[in-house]
Amino acid sequence: MNWEVLSAAPRVVAGKGDGVCRNSCRRETIGSSNMDDVSLKFHQQLLFIDESLVAEDVAALKFLCTDFLPFRKLERVKSAVDIFELLMAKGYLNEKDTFLLAELLYTIKCHSLLKKLGYTKEKVQECLHEKGRVSPYRQMLYELSENITNDMLKDIIFLLKNCLPKRQITLSALELLILLEKQSLLTENNVQILEEICMRVSPNLLERVNCYKRAKVSLPQQENTQPIEEISLSHTGDIKVSPVSEETSIKSVGSNIKDNKEACLTQGFSEIKLELPGGLSNAENESEKVKSYKMDGPHRGFCLVINNVKFNQSLSERRGSFKDAEELERVFTWLGLDVRIYTDLTSQKIKELMQTWQQLQDHKDRDCFICCILSHGESGAVYGKDEELVSIRTIMSYFTARQCPQLAEKPKLFFIQACQGKEIQCGVPVKTDARIPDSSSMQQSFSPSESIPEEADFLLGMATIDGYVSFRHIQQGAWYIQALCSKLQLLVPRGEDILSILTEVNEDVARRVDRLGTKKQMPLPAYTLTRKLIFPIPRDPPPSQQYGGF
Repeated sequence: MNWEVLSAAPRVVAGKGDGVCRNSCRRETIGSSNMDDVSLKFHQQLLFIDESLVAEDVAALKFLCTDFLPFRKLERVKSAVDIFELLMAKGYLNEKDTFLLAELLYTIKCHSLLKKLGYTKEKVQECLHEKGRVSPYRQMLYELSENITNDMLKDIIFLLKNCLPKRQITLSALELLILLEKQSLLTENNVQILEEICMRVSPNLLERVNCYKRAKVSLPQQENTQPIEEISLSHTGDIKVSPVSEETSIKSVGSNIKDNKEACLTQGFSEIKLELPGGLSNAENESEKVKSYKMDGPHRGFCLVINNVKFNQSLSERRGSFKDAEELERVFTWLGLDVRIYTDLTSQKIKELMQTWQQLQDHKDRDCFICCILSHGESGAVYGKDEELVSIRTIMSYFTARQCPQLAEKPKLFFIQACQGKEIQCGVPVKTDARIPDSSSMQQSFSPSESIPEEADFLLGMATIDGYVSFRHIQQGAWYIQALCSKLQLLVPRGEDILSILTEVNEDVARRVDRLGTKKQMPLPAYTLTRKLIFPIPRDPPPSQQYGGF
């Protein structure tokens, strides 16, 4: 194939809308070449990958390739094909060795394109340790950029105003990092400027930088004899750069960290596994094995609140439930979620609603999904307005990775305020959320142990354990929802993860009793989360301070 002809063809920035023009130009070139079948197939695969990538993907590839390709050449790149040409010219990519491209696609999470190169996500993970070329430093920077929101970026640019060009330019997070590297303010052996920025803008991002630093110092070290610059924040918030002596310079290692057998890259940088000499584990590194879900994107996610108050026949009105719905809306809005409230849905409407939200494409740009259901209930199920049961497992199954791929590997939280048994609560104003025992028809029973899907990234918070009632004050709302909202407001600003918060909720509800001092309740969380779930600390005060508390 004549790649020079291809390179000279008219081209626009990569995007899905320009595929037809680019496709027709390039396939004429392919058809006129005399390459063998293997080479033809290889270049067709590259064209397919190029046409599947959008502008943001190409920018990410350019950034990840700065370890292999000169800045000046990458600056002229307009499409993925340009990058492929440069990689092939340097011997990094050919028909027999496509792993670097597979690694790049894996890193930017274009997993569906790996099959074009004969790889799967799992296969790339297996080979990263021995064949990976993207440095941990570059991966750390890219991962950091993926978690920098637009608001964070504005703050960072403001802090760095003395280090950036005087003329006003619009920068992406990746472009900003490249600019810092060009000015030698950011290097593989000196990431102090990132630490200063993260501490001021988003402490949650600091852990990614610290993880990279721990990975470096755990490997064989060599002294960096070159003086470095110390970076600090002035009282005005600007970042100052000043030289320090060689005696205080940081320690570093050679750039080829991957060759050290102690570093095992199985799932990109976030899965580095470190061991001390002699096979002894470091307690700090052990604690780092449980990573956190990405929760600082531009959009947190959606929160559905299904509030069933009035029912058709024998089930009593759930007085006080509007108080719960209002508090949930306030708290989860404060946490950055887009809250939607639905009132008095039948069992069929609940299923249809789940199906509608299952198909929402906007989940792709969100960090998580939350669903709260307030209703009467039985073992492992909740009632619709029509007094028909819907199993909790059925509700949650709409959002598995297979059924809702936009939420794959993202946390999905379900909070159920409903009884799970039929015991009578006879005190007033405390009511139970259970059906009265003399109901004319026996309802199907579901096991709570079977409620949560056997897939990762789910959390199910039940107001009560199986077989027991949950309690709701007719003015103040349900014990469980009150405690959940209260603890979220108290502990999210302290950086607590969701499981620690739910443990506090358990303790709170367990201490509560009805006015006669005889009725108790014990919530039940169940989960298949694979990472810690920590909500970013909101900038606004908690709703309890804004609206006068509970």
